[in-house]
Amino acid sequence: MWLYLAALMGIYVLHRWYRQRQTVDTLTEKHIFITGCDSGFGNLLARQLDAKGMRVLAACFTEKGAEQLQKATSERLRTTILDITSTESVAAATEWVKGCVGNKGLWGLVNNAGILDLLAPTEWLTKDDFAKVINVNLLGTIDVMLHMMALVRRARGRIVNISSMAGRVSIYAGGYCPSKYGIESFSDSLRREIHPFGVKVSIVEPGTFFTPIFDDAIEDLRDVWSRLPSEIKESYGEQYFKSYCNLLQFAIEIGNKNLCLVTDCIEHALTSSRPCIRYIAGWDAKFLYIPLSYLPASVADFILEFILPKPAQTVSIVMQKQN
Repeated sequence: MWLYLAALMGIYVLHRWYRQRQTVDTLTEKHIFITGCDSGFGNLLARQLDAKGMRVLAACFTEKGAEQLQKATSERLRTTILDITSTESVAAATEWVKGCVGNKGLWGLVNNAGILDLLAPTEWLTKDDFAKVINVNLLGTIDVMLHMMALVRRARGRIVNISSMAGRVSIYAGGYCPSKYGIESFSDSLRREIHPFGVKVSIVEPGTFFTPIFDDAIEDLRDVWSRLPSEIKESYGEQYFKSYCNLLQFAIEIGNKNLCLVTDCIEHALTSSRPCIRYIAGWDAKFLYIPLSYLPASVADFILEFILPKPAQTVSIVMQKQN
């Protein structure tokens, strides 16, 4: 009986592997619009798809980023400037895309643009600190979707939203985790809504990767600490701050440097006849964050207590029970 079940499982795995390896036709005639192409995943993806003959429409935040990408790619690739927090900028980019794709519509929309900004305990931050990240990572993505939806629907194409393991497990506070949880929820509801139109939505969930998004993380954390009232500093303590910096620095240093693990997932979502709903990239994502996300919340909290630093004025377990 066990041999029979193993054989069935093997057949299923082979069948699924074969189906996912099948690609759509006429890929070189399809247009892909990618946000956040100045650096990181977006930049590498634009170059990767351009090298394979696809018609890439790359949106950069700066003129410098657009110029550098244009020099590194073929004449097929076109660039535009986009600030996804500005509805006027998104509307202008949409009109530009319409002119590029014509009546064919937009085959691929990759919502990659995002920021990290401040990773710090909630009490150290302000409402504006949260809003800044959410406006880019979540509301900006939604705005781009609302403007581009008709073009993707016309092509019966693909939408790929870049989320994060921070959308599965919240370890660091700040606006980044809430924004990525929002991307997960938004993508799930969107996938179910537009599936009847023949549009497929995929979510890519990278672990920690070494990209420019982390460039100022430690310095920003020091700036936040320096502006805190003395009462809050005393509650957390200097040692807590140092440990928090060390933990963040360690997470950055062990970040995966092979960005192709992520861009290959995005490429598969755009080109496969059977794209996955979710793609998980990175060793920490597969062996740390995903297992943590499936554990009961109390168990996950218990495990993370050994990783996260302890404030100076920690309340004892006995006092917590009495309360």
